[in-house]
Amino acid sequence: MRLRRLAIRIVSIRPPRRAGLLATLALFVATGAYGVQRGGHGPALNASLLALGDQAANAAGLKVTGVRLTGNRQMSHEQILEVAGIRPDSSVLFFDADLARERLKANPWLSDATVQKLYPDQIMISVVEREPFALWQRDGRIHVISADGKVIVDHLDARFQHLPLIVGKGAEERAREIVGLLGDHPDVAKSVRAAVLVAERRWTLVLKNGIDVRLPDADLDRAMVDLAKLDAERRIMTRDVAIIDLRVPDRVSVRLTEDAMKAHEAALKERERERARRRALQGQRT
Repeated sequence: MRLRRLAIRIVSIRPPRRAGLLATLALFVATGAYGVQRGGHGPALNASLLALGDQAANAAGLKVTGVRLTGNRQMSHEQILEVAGIRPDSSVLFFDADLARERLKANPWLSDATVQKLYPDQIMISVVEREPFALWQRDGRIHVISADGKVIVDHLDARFQHLPLIVGKGAEERAREIVGLLGDHPDVAKSVRAAVLVAERRWTLVLKNGIDVRLPDADLDRAMVDLAKLDAERRIMTRDVAIIDLRVPDRVSVRLTEDAMKAHEAALKERERERARRRALQGQRT
């Protein structure tokens, strides 16, 4: 009986006027939306709708006529506008400041950005750029990095060839450490061509004349003081050596170059022959 009464009520319901037309339109809209989504035309449709909105807003006097930009030194005005998505026909009304800020912060040159809309026709952008800090080489490629190890430029830019060179996996994360150490010891730093991180654990300094200076895992400042003292007393960084090993505290090991080793061996043999001649002469006299 309950089912019968419910059925009678449903049958007796009268649909509103033009319900069929509205349902048909809804079906068409749903079908169109589904087709756009399945066909991947969503971005193009959004761009078209945004362009129409900008045209209408511009006609009402809300066109972007000026952008106040501060904080940029490395990036040009045009580059900032392109990243932020500001076009010649953009309107203040439909400009998405939050999206522009996120796009700017995603750029490797920028660490932060602020974007504000100033009605009726101005946009204000303030950016904080990362400072080029060092050159980082890994797998044969050189990158320009900031102090926090962020890659700013993924190739060698001639503008930054003067920056210190660090090499190896993980070296970018410890850039502050080694660059700061060299800055504290300028007498040593002026002879350094590159700092190589070995096994992500310790540093080896490659001097401009090819000598490798092996630093310890810890107490790097002490090792640099010892190196500077040795160079001041014995000019060790300009001698004919291949490796200066400072890894053991209170002891310095030096390995000669191949040519220096041959010369040293030849000198030892000559000394031995001279001693043999002297012994022979003393034997003849006796």
